Amino acid sequence: MEMQDKLQEADGNKEENNKGCYLKKKTALGNEIPSKETNLEDKKKEVEADAEASVDPPQETAINYEDLDIDSLVKSFENLLKNEDVYAIRSQVNRIKKAFNTKFNSLLTTNKETFLAEGGNSIDFNFSSPHKKKFNTLSRSFRERNERFEKNRTLEYKKNLEARLQIIEEIKALIDVNQNSNTTYNAFKNLQEQWRNLGKVPAKDANNVWNNYRHHVERFYDFLHLDRDLRDRDYKYNLEKKQKLLKNAEALATEENLGRAFRELQALHKIWKDELGPVPKEYREKLWEQFAAATKVINDKRKVYNLQIEEELLANYKSKEILISEINEIANSEFKTHSDWQKQIKAIEQLRERFFKLGSVPKKLRNKSWTDFKSGVRMFNKNKNKFYKFLKKDQSENLKKKKELVEIALQNKDSEDFETTAVLIKNIQSQWKSIGHIPRKESNKLWKEFRAACNHFFDRYHQQKNAGTPEENEAFVQKEKLFETLRLFTKGDDKKTDINTLKTYSKQWADVGNVPKNKRQIDRDFSKSINSLLMDIGVSESEMKHLKYRNKLQEISKNSRALNNEIGFVKKKIEEIKSEMNQLENNLQFFSNVKDDNPMVADVKNKIESYKSQLMDWNQKLISIKKVVQ
Repeated sequence: MEMQDKLQEADGNKEENNKGCYLKKKTALGNEIPSKETNLEDKKKEVEADAEASVDPPQETAINYEDLDIDSLVKSFENLLKNEDVYAIRSQVNRIKKAFNTKFNSLLTTNKETFLAEGGNSIDFNFSSPHKKKFNTLSRSFRERNERFEKNRTLEYKKNLEARLQIIEEIKALIDVNQNSNTTYNAFKNLQEQWRNLGKVPAKDANNVWNNYRHHVERFYDFLHLDRDLRDRDYKYNLEKKQKLLKNAEALATEENLGRAFRELQALHKIWKDELGPVPKEYREKLWEQFAAATKVINDKRKVYNLQIEEELLANYKSKEILISEINEIANSEFKTHSDWQKQIKAIEQLRERFFKLGSVPKKLRNKSWTDFKSGVRMFNKNKNKFYKFLKKDQSENLKKKKELVEIALQNKDSEDFETTAVLIKNIQSQWKSIGHIPRKESNKLWKEFRAACNHFFDRYHQQKNAGTPEENEAFVQKEKLFETLRLFTKGDDKKTDINTLKTYSKQWADVGNVPKNKRQIDRDFSKSINSLLMDIGVSESEMKHLKYRNKLQEISKNSRALNNEIGFVKKKIEEIKSEMNQLENNLQFFSNVKDDNPMVADVKNKIESYKSQLMDWNQKLISIKKVVQ
């Protein structure tokens, strides 16, 4: 009998294929058998090793449960359970369970960290989720169905074992039976058909049953050799069928859908192995080599495809590692403001979205990738929660401080001591600005209350300022009278006398004091009239500047602070001008051999002359100040 032990079962191991694991040698019982070496085995090793090492395209590319959120995982689980075939969905259920547990544990950890960061006690932490309750219900339902399935399958395997043992006994009974060869042959074929239609047997019995079956099949063919006609007819039939299988296998080389090609190849192997018997000896080796070569073409393509898949998975892993690195960089950075943290929260969320949009990674790296990702996100959340815990404490203290300022503003908004209260209100406004953030829900309300109290006071303050004090109103009356006197002034023959008269008016005006704020236009009108009269008398622009400055000094002489500020300002200007002049004069040293009409030299000299003129003016102002001080 032609050795066919290493041909793969057409259906393969569905559960293992779904996981993308290597296929193993199977018998018609669907269980593993030991290899039996023959003279053909050595020539088949390479091809068969390829077939054994073939990997189905990873099924995870269809649905990557790691990319789904908790709600979607529960819905996917619920939809899967609508399938009556528990075996068909087992692999997907396991992947859903793994993804759900990973994400739920991450959610649980995050909530616990937040709870502890807010001051909670670990023993008091409790987290419930409707998704978790629903998922547990679905898991219980699947477990119960799976237990029933396993129990029924065990019974089915046991029945199959009994039926196969019975078939072996019936084949044994056909050997050495003294009856018509055709009748015996047909009975044998019928038993083979029954054998093929039976399902799997318990794994512990599979090898013995298969070896026993094969042994008695070989004995039957040895017995059948007594009737060469029947044997040759069987050989011819098997040869024709296997030649057709060979053509079909060779045609699969042009099939673009690699998954379909491999499934069809498995089906051809199953027919070759389970449904067809030996062929004439002169065809066996060549026919098998051709079929093995066609098998190798498909397996080689699958190898290339699987390598491409692995490269894609590895590329995904590397991309995810880059994202994890960015997450870790953010997680290990220090941010000091709410605004900064909000920006980083958005950045982390964008990185998370990009992470989940990337496809699967190699299985051996999957746990590492997910663990690294969770670790980075958890570290970020831990630091974020720590920041907001202290921020909450700071905001609570800031809230207390701002409420105190609001109380001060409310207590003083109707004060009649305007000048003292104005200083107080400005001071608490400055304090308000220096206090940090407070909880958002309190911020707007408290600010409006504080601003309203401050505005109320300053509205009253400005109203009072505009109306003026009794003294300011009296000063306005006196200035009106003095203005009338000025209007009666006429130019005389003596310029000096006229100037002194106008100086006297200016001094009297300054001595009267301030007028109400809303009536200060009279000061501007008086100043214009004085300037006009001085020009009419013939006073130069330079003299007018000095007169105006002396009038200014007369006004501020009553305020020592204002006078000291003016002295400091004038002295500073004098020093600045001297410094600029010295710098320019030093620069001229570099042009000692240059003619005076050189444009650059001329420009420097013009600037020096301008500074000299300015220096004279400021020195004159300083002299005027000293006279006032004396």
